[in-house]
Amino acid sequence: MAEPERPRTDRSPWNWLLLVPIVVPLLTFLYNHDEPRLAGFPLFYWLQLAFILLGVGTTTLVYQMTKRNRGRS
Repeated sequence: MAEPERPRTDRSPWNWLLLVPIVVPLLTFLYNHDEPRLAGFPLFYWLQLAFILLGVGTTTLVYQMTKRNRGRS
């Protein structure tokens, strides 16, 4: 007889890290400047790309830390 499946819970503390890529771009004082320029682009443009990398990195970290081992029974 197979064991009944436990209800799934997504209450990992790692999920709180997903707030970082949401909150950081809202902090306008970080990028409300023209200088420094990188390859001629003002701070605003290249910092937006950095925010994308922050979001991808954070999402990847949370996924890796919360995924379950699928090979186990």
